[in-house]
Amino acid sequence: MSKTLTATWWCLAWSRVTGRPLHPEAKPGDREPQVPLAEGPVLYFNQVPEPKRTKNRIHLCSRPETSREQEVERLLGLGATLVADRRNPDGSGWAVLADLEGNELCVLRSESDRAVMND
Repeated sequence: MSKTLTATWWCLAWSRVTGRPLHPEAKPGDREPQVPLAEGPVLYFNQVPEPKRTKNRIHLCSRPETSREQEVERLLGLGATLVADRRNPDGSGWAVLADLEGNELCVLRSESDRAVMND
């Protein structure tokens, strides 16, 4: 799978978090596209020959501005898959999703979700 496609997916998925697009010089098929953040690190998508086989070495979690449920549905609509549903009947918990290549991320409760529970 094209790393540019994966990087583009993360830009769409995390635009509310990072507010950043792909590097302006990124082109379809690039082996090492980047998403430069405003300050600090760069999200770097390196093409490797083997598929993902084990857990991520780094794990990103999202605390959305919308509700957790809305964010899960939005990411699923972008092509994410639900890996594990850790949401509890009382509203606590999180959802584990995977991007197009199986890299996992969690969607936590939003601040408004937490406020309803007085957390």
